[in-house]
Amino acid sequence: MIRPARADDAAALAPLILHVLEAMELPFLATHGIETTRSLLTTAIQAAEYRYGYARAIVKTIDGRIAGAAFGYPSEVEPLVDLPFTTALQQSHLDTTLRLFTEPESYPDEWYLDTIAVAPTYRGRGIGTALLDALPPQALAAGKQRIGLNVDEANPAARRLYLRHGYRPVGSRILSGHRYEHLQKPLLPQRTRQKH
Repeated sequence: MIRPARADDAAALAPLILHVLEAMELPFLATHGIETTRSLLTTAIQAAEYRYGYARAIVKTIDGRIAGAAFGYPSEVEPLVDLPFTTALQQSHLDTTLRLFTEPESYPDEWYLDTIAVAPTYRGRGIGTALLDALPPQALAAGKQRIGLNVDEANPAARRLYLRHGYRPVGSRILSGHRYEHLQKPLLPQRTRQKH
């Protein structure tokens, strides 16, 4: 089942996000470690407006357990999505100038798929595909006609998955020292059926 995430999903969502952040080799993790980062994420996820906030996520559950999640938001809110993490830093008495992310990631006028993650025990079972298929209504509800994402050029399997789902390259950028290709998928507005 795919459903909107809830604030009480935070403890289950944090490890999924950490898998992605570790692969990105973010300096923040090297400095503060996994446990501190997990604690900060768990706190920040409970803020709806956070980059990884529950209100920005959909989850795929299997037997009541979260098997995967996708997080996204309209590109124009990107400058604000990390404020709850700063609040979590402050509550933990850590330097509030620290950032997980330092570069902008989205392109203008898109619904940005920030992160999609599948728990290791559920990989290879179509979870990522199911989450990708559930995204267009999220984007359209936010008034966006396209979904954008970044894929690490060192991850050709993920790139192939996105291409199979209709995403196309539109540019590239460097994020935390890694080269990423920016892909977008145009969406067709949902048409309402007329009764005859």
